[in-house]
Amino acid sequence: MSVLVFAEQSEGKFKKTALEVVSYGKEIAGQKGTELVVLTINAEDISALSNYGADKVLKVKDPRLDTFSAKAFADCVSQAAINSNADIVVVDSSSDALYLAPLLAIKLQAGFAANATALPESLEPFIVKRKAFSSKGSNFSEISTPVKLIGLSKNSYGLKENPSSPAEEEFQPDLKEEDFAVRATSTDQSTGTVTIADADIVVSGGRGLKGPENWGMVEELADILGAATACSKPVSDLGWRPHSEHVGQTGKPVASNLYIAIGISGAIQHLAGVNSSKVKVVINTDPEAPFFKAADYGIVGDAFEVVPQLIEKVKEFKASA
Repeated sequence: MSVLVFAEQSEGKFKKTALEVVSYGKEIAGQKGTELVVLTINAEDISALSNYGADKVLKVKDPRLDTFSAKAFADCVSQAAINSNADIVVVDSSSDALYLAPLLAIKLQAGFAANATALPESLEPFIVKRKAFSSKGSNFSEISTPVKLIGLSKNSYGLKENPSSPAEEEFQPDLKEEDFAVRATSTDQSTGTVTIADADIVVSGGRGLKGPENWGMVEELADILGAATACSKPVSDLGWRPHSEHVGQTGKPVASNLYIAIGISGAIQHLAGVNSSKVKVVINTDPEAPFFKAADYGIVGDAFEVVPQLIEKVKEFKASA
C-alpha cells in the first residue's frame, strides 16, 4: 500500500505548498515502509519533486484540466489512488483543494482530516493532529476507514529536502464529459508579485492608514522584505485595495512565517484568518486594540512615523548583511 500526494502547480510550476505536501507524504511513506507516489496535472517541469523524496511520479496531460474543475480533478486523484493502491492520500489546503477534498473523500470512501498540522501521532490507530477553533486550538482525530485523506495546513510542516530519483509514468484517467459540467471561463492571477498563498511574509494595512494614497509605504516595506501585501475587510470594501488582498475569516487565510499588521485594530474575523501565522507584529496608535492581545510583538505608535523608520532600518540591515 503506497502513499499518494497530489502536487498542485500554477503556470507549469509547483507551488511551495505542493512541495510541502510531498515532504510530508515522504515522511509518512517512510514510517509505513512504502513508496511515495506523486500525481501531477499538466506540470511542465517535475524535477523539483526529486528534491523532496518522490519515488514515482504520475503525469497527467490533458488541456481540459488547464483550468480547475473540482469534479474532474477529484476523478484524477481518486483513479490515481486506486491505480497506485494507495491507502493514504495527501492534498494541501489551497482554495482549490478545499473544493477538491470533500469530493475526493466521497469517491474513495475515505475519512478526511482537514487542516492537519503534524505527522500522524500513530498509524495504528491512525490519529492526526488538526487545527481547531479558528486555529486557536488543536484536536486529535482518528480515521478508521481503509483509505485515509489528509489536508495539510499551509506552512505547518515545512520543506524537508530528501533527494531521490523518481520513476516517471504517463497516467491517463478516464474523464467523462459530465466531469466538466462546471467550467471556469476565466481566471484573474497576479503576476510579478508575491502571492498571499505563497508568501513567507505578509504586510497588511487597515483603515488606520486613512486612505489609498498612503499605501506607498506598505508596498515599499513589502518590496524590501520580499513580502505580499494584504488588507483588512473594511479596506477592500471601501475600494482602497482590491478584494484579492482581503485577508481574514471572510477573505484569504494567512499562514505566513511573519505577519505585519499596520493600522488594523483586530476584529475577531480578521484574527481568525491570520492566527496560523507564526509571528505577528502589530503597529497601532490604540494600546487597547484587540490585535495586541494576539500579537507576538506590538508597537504603540503612529504608522506614519513608525513604518518609514522601520523601512530605513530594514534597508540598513540588508545593506550591511
